[in-house]
Amino acid sequence: MTRAQTRPQTQMSREIAEAPEAVARQAAGLAQPLRELVAHLRRRPPRVVVTCARGSSAHAATYGKHLIERSIGTPVAEAAPNIASVYGRQLKLQDQLFLAISQSGKSDDLIAMAHSARAAGALTVAVLNVTDSPLAGACDLVLPVGAGPELSVAASKTFVATVATLQRLLAAWTDDTALARAIDALPERLARATRLDWSEATGALAQAHSLVTIGRGPTLAIAREASLKLKETCNLHAEAFSGAEFLHGPVALAEPTYPILMFTPTDAAAAGMQRLATDLRAKGTALFATEAARPGPGCLPALASDHPETDAVCLVQSFYAMLPALAQRLGADVDRPRHLQKVTRTR
Repeated sequence: MTRAQTRPQTQMSREIAEAPEAVARQAAGLAQPLRELVAHLRRRPPRVVVTCARGSSAHAATYGKHLIERSIGTPVAEAAPNIASVYGRQLKLQDQLFLAISQSGKSDDLIAMAHSARAAGALTVAVLNVTDSPLAGACDLVLPVGAGPELSVAASKTFVATVATLQRLLAAWTDDTALARAIDALPERLARATRLDWSEATGALAQAHSLVTIGRGPTLAIAREASLKLKETCNLHAEAFSGAEFLHGPVALAEPTYPILMFTPTDAAAAGMQRLATDLRAKGTALFATEAARPGPGCLPALASDHPETDAVCLVQSFYAMLPALAQRLGADVDRPRHLQKVTRTR
């Protein structure tokens, strides 16, 4: 189902539409650094992977954690950057993999953590959109995201391109031909996902004071990213949970005036999420769930499944495409979110 009415023409909406091309063109720039990185990882497999990121990049890191742990079985831990920048401590990372993920590569705490990890003997890799940044210089290797300039304050195509970069890393690391084929198909699927009509959700979301986003497996990162974007672009409070975590207390909040936006995965976690959706609907909750095969009230359209990992990225692309219209209804400017700037430098 595609949207018939005209969407607001904003800088953010233009950049959302550029995401498919960004994913398509990144392959050339990633070929050589991925070969070098994968060769190293196969020679000296890490026992742990440590990620370091902020904001949308941290959600990409959450996605990377799922992908690495599911595909390889290596545990992934999120580092607190201020351990290096504020407390001056060095983690014990000899021979481990350290992934620093950033759009601009200018945040002082990430740079300090990368220097510290490198000094500790980790293989430090920067996943970056701006490859001549200080963070790039602090790391052993750079994986260029290749999203091109992003002028809108709220990240969209850089998040999509970063997740695709992590997918390319895992496909190469594990020789996963099915994932590689799905990545090849991703640009065209992203373009179709951009055109899906999620307008059914905008009315309820526009009237809400607060809401929940839910995901699991490959879509937990998507739920977290959606929660952040609703705050950034629409001044709308949203809190993200895994489908399992939501049942451990937060489900008590469920009621008709408290919308829930559910990003349903297409892998082994799908059955549990579908049971949760049935239970929430029985409670009278204003649930909006992505379901490709079950059109109807409260069911947001999604593309037919191709691969669970790339399916998740298509969901965030459809969500992004809805945001400018939702922000317009709420009187917010997606291109100039209040109190925010494009590059946030924290220590």
